[in-house]
Amino acid sequence: MSVLDLEFVRAQFPAFSVPDLQGQAFFENAGGSYACGFTIDRLTRFYRERKVQPYAPYQASILGGAEMDEARARLSAILGVAEDELSFGPSTTQNTYVLAQAFAAAFQPGDAIIVSNQDHEANTGPWRRLSDAGYEVREWQIDPETGALDPNDLSNLLDDRVRLVCFPHCSNVIAAINPVKEITKIIRDAGAVSCVDGVSYAPHGLPDVGALGADIYLFSSYKTYGPHQGIMTIRRDVGMGLANQGHYFNGDHLEKRFTPAGPDHAQVAACAGMADYIDALYDHHFSAKADAAARGAAVHDLMQVHETQLLQPVLDYLSSKNSVRLLGSDQAKGRAPTVAVELQGSGAQAAQDLAAYGIMAGGGDFYAVRPLRAMGVDPEKGVLRLSFVHYTSPQDIDQLLDALDQTL
Repeated sequence: MSVLDLEFVRAQFPAFSVPDLQGQAFFENAGGSYACGFTIDRLTRFYRERKVQPYAPYQASILGGAEMDEARARLSAILGVAEDELSFGPSTTQNTYVLAQAFAAAFQPGDAIIVSNQDHEANTGPWRRLSDAGYEVREWQIDPETGALDPNDLSNLLDDRVRLVCFPHCSNVIAAINPVKEITKIIRDAGAVSCVDGVSYAPHGLPDVGALGADIYLFSSYKTYGPHQGIMTIRRDVGMGLANQGHYFNGDHLEKRFTPAGPDHAQVAACAGMADYIDALYDHHFSAKADAAARGAAVHDLMQVHETQLLQPVLDYLSSKNSVRLLGSDQAKGRAPTVAVELQGSGAQAAQDLAAYGIMAGGGDFYAVRPLRAMGVDPEKGVLRLSFVHYTSPQDIDQLLDALDQTL
């Protein structure tokens, strides 16, 4: 395993050379990451040179359409799915809502779905609303102490009435990384479809969705160093078996069936910048020839090793404070570097206090009202959330711990 070259990594992000951001340590990455230079360059080029209707027979249009196609082709290869199994939308929340409407049209009276109370509201709210249409909604509940989901509890909820199970790859406040491959097998063996919310996981390395066995996988490109888009993969037989939500004449095109509105051409094209970045990291750190999925996997592991090394000192520090309740595990292995803590005061006030020390963090409920309540946290008071990714430096961590010493 190569060691992450942090100097090279940070050189790929223009934010680190902005004067106003000097001295600021960014710890609200779970709300959105910095965009890499590849994304910014592609977006700028599209607006300057390709901002026309794509797929027409003139040069600017041909190039614009080709860049959009490139984004889908390269990202689907990294994710281990077919090109038409990947679609873009304005956000993951919107993609989930549209998907829920498609499933509602396919359900029969007596059908049931399972959702968890570990999830961000974006991947649980649209499904829970299907109870208004008469479908049964069952809740896979977390352990109120650890915040973890037990696959055995899921097995007890499954029967021949369950058509769909929705759960997160990891929570945006508890951060435990769920055993997706194990869970999707349980779901598949029960004859149901799996829908995985990867929004809080994907920033730490794009997964091989095909290997995970997820029928549906959703994440947000603005949290994975790209523009503001939602990205969804859906297995072809699942997607083609659902009601078309797009224009009727697009019904035979899987990549268009769940996008009722036209795509944002420039942002879709700019998503190829995410693939550029992954390739740049791979080429800088590794010499072996590899296909897109293998390159993505190597970069995924490279990111996670670095993040795990930085995360453990933060967890050790917070675990030692009697005035702080750390949500989730105090061990870096098996969790994402998204650290939520319950304090005596409000999370929002703690974030404001940290800002005076150059720490950019967030406080609140982060749309995770259900898991917070399940763990006995008052959502009105909220939590302080400290989230980072692979471009975070050891110096950032030192600055954070010094600031916490001054404010907790």
